[in-house]
Amino acid sequence: MTRDLVGYGAHPPDARWPGGARVAVQFVINYEEGAENSVLNGDAGSEAFLSDMVGAASHPARAMAMESLYEYGARAGFWRLHRIFTERRAPVTVFAVAKALEMNPQAVAAMRAAEWEIASHGLRWIDYQNQPEEVERAHIAEAVALHTRLTGSRPLGWYQGRTSPNTARLVREEGGFVYDADSYADDVPYYAGGQLIVPYSLDANDMKMVALNGFTEGTQFFRYLVDTFDQLREEGGRMMSIGLHGRIAGRPGRSIAVAQFLDHVLASGDAWVARRIDIARHWLAVHPA
Repeated sequence: MTRDLVGYGAHPPDARWPGGARVAVQFVINYEEGAENSVLNGDAGSEAFLSDMVGAASHPARAMAMESLYEYGARAGFWRLHRIFTERRAPVTVFAVAKALEMNPQAVAAMRAAEWEIASHGLRWIDYQNQPEEVERAHIAEAVALHTRLTGSRPLGWYQGRTSPNTARLVREEGGFVYDADSYADDVPYYAGGQLIVPYSLDANDMKMVALNGFTEGTQFFRYLVDTFDQLREEGGRMMSIGLHGRIAGRPGRSIAVAQFLDHVLASGDAWVARRIDIARHWLAVHPA
């Protein structure tokens, strides 16, 4: 067996979240804009994934509409989300693509000033499923080096997103990551091959608002987030990850759902709102490998 379909089974470990919190809540802002597929980046075609142009095709030339949708995320959407979280002094982890960070120093400065965790989202926002192993290994190394130069410190968290069968092993071999987030397999952290895994979520994620089977409005997204949080709070000892993008949740009609849900969490009194690195360090201390 090369897959673990058992996990913690019927009895997950007691998370012992700080302050007796029932749920550890973690918000991710994915920062990808400018690093997506584009002939400007030397790619064979334009981006076709994760935008309001659902089902868009990739073109062997610049796709100006797609580019502008991504540009909105960096120009406007990121800042709207930044205001929501900084006004409430709520911690955030950024899954930051290194090449995207390079294109917007003002956003990097804002992330650092807010003391957000800036985790690595790889070198490029492209699909690595069929990339040669040596190319992916080189990209991981370059991502770490560029990230370190741009932010002042190396990333301690990793999330490729569009992974290959080699990604997890290459991340372990790199050796400098406290946690890997390229998993959706549990509601609490766990270990795989000696590496701490802090799983992520694609259901409590604004990508469902640009999916064919997803939410059509912010109110549906808000209701789903509240239901998820309330169920995990009832169970206790779980973690909830919420995934956001400037070009998606940063749109006006969707951002209000983010703000309302954050207010619901903060008012509950049962949540530890934390960066992913804080959750990782807590788990390493309470449940060592």
